[in-house]
Amino acid sequence: MAFNIADDVPKAVSAPSLEQAAQGLHVWISAHWLQILIAVGAGLVVYLVLTLMLGLGRKFMARAGDRLGVAGLFGRAVSRTSQAFLVLASARLVAGYANPPAPVSNTIGFLFTVVAVFQVALWVREVILGLIERRTDDDGHGETLANAMGIIRLLVSVALFAIATVVVLDNVGVNVTGLVAGLGIGGIAIGLAAQGIFQDLFAALSIIFDRPFRMGETIHYDQTTATVERIGLKSTRLRAVTGEKKIISNADLLKKEITSFQALDHRRLKFPIGVIYQTDPETAARIPEILKEIIVGEGGAFVRSGFIRFGASSLDFEVEFDVFRPDWDAIYAIRHRIGLAILRRFRQEGLEFAYPTQTSFTAAPDGRMILPYSDPGAEVSRANPPTG
Repeated sequence: MAFNIADDVPKAVSAPSLEQAAQGLHVWISAHWLQILIAVGAGLVVYLVLTLMLGLGRKFMARAGDRLGVAGLFGRAVSRTSQAFLVLASARLVAGYANPPAPVSNTIGFLFTVVAVFQVALWVREVILGLIERRTDDDGHGETLANAMGIIRLLVSVALFAIATVVVLDNVGVNVTGLVAGLGIGGIAIGLAAQGIFQDLFAALSIIFDRPFRMGETIHYDQTTATVERIGLKSTRLRAVTGEKKIISNADLLKKEITSFQALDHRRLKFPIGVIYQTDPETAARIPEILKEIIVGEGGAFVRSGFIRFGASSLDFEVEFDVFRPDWDAIYAIRHRIGLAILRRFRQEGLEFAYPTQTSFTAAPDGRMILPYSDPGAEVSRANPPTG
């Protein structure tokens, strides 16, 4: 039995021409003109209602007061709603009523998907930036925060709109696997090339958001005590207590142990005190109580005091006390008054402060002690020999 292979080959289906599309559109309008008019009217009503709700929402959020509160952030996101989104959302809601042909329905759906995805990206960006500003609102970083926000806005925008682009392409049937892989590899390459810059940048953001210290605070790191003058995106500038200006990169600064004196509510001080070995034991026993009276009388908070060691030339005592003042100048003045008060009180009590001394003992060849004299009578007889 003979057969023709050509008969089994499916004929290519040609795409509809513009003329055929226009003819189909004319037929649809002619057959559904009333539904189309009703759909257009309903769409206008929906658009006006959405616009009115948007305006009312903006006014309500403006009266909320706190621009970085929940209502303020919501209003900030709503204010970024585009007119294109409102139009396409209205068209998408009423398009089904007019029973449009597939090309019209698909076009509306495609445009709505594109606009909706990018609109969501805009909303999310505003919320993220608002939360970041809320986190740093009361920090007073000024220029640093403004520069950082510019970079953060750029990074957030690039990331969100890249994701939005991938989502749109995926929805229209494009294979985005290779695109995502390329973006990942490109991001890794850029990160490695600018590793040092990003390291200092993220360190600056960490300082702004984590708040280990703020501008104007006095901090101590390594062997340096300094006041923070400016926090930049690359480095932090400090003024040492000795007057020098110091500049250190943010990344290196955060690698060190930092002591901040800003939240200091008190400081513990101590005085080592040494009295001579000739001090009477009963009088020495009263030294801690004497020191406590002095500390409390001068505005300090007594912690402890007592004998600590037999020194080389003194009986060593120690007193510890707290001064509940945030200002170092005030602490310094109280320590000064306490020191002078100890000096005056010890003189009144007959207590002598020890200082390094050394006693030499001299013996005769036969082993008898010559100097210092152990027998006062012998010393006198030598000085005043008997006469005649």
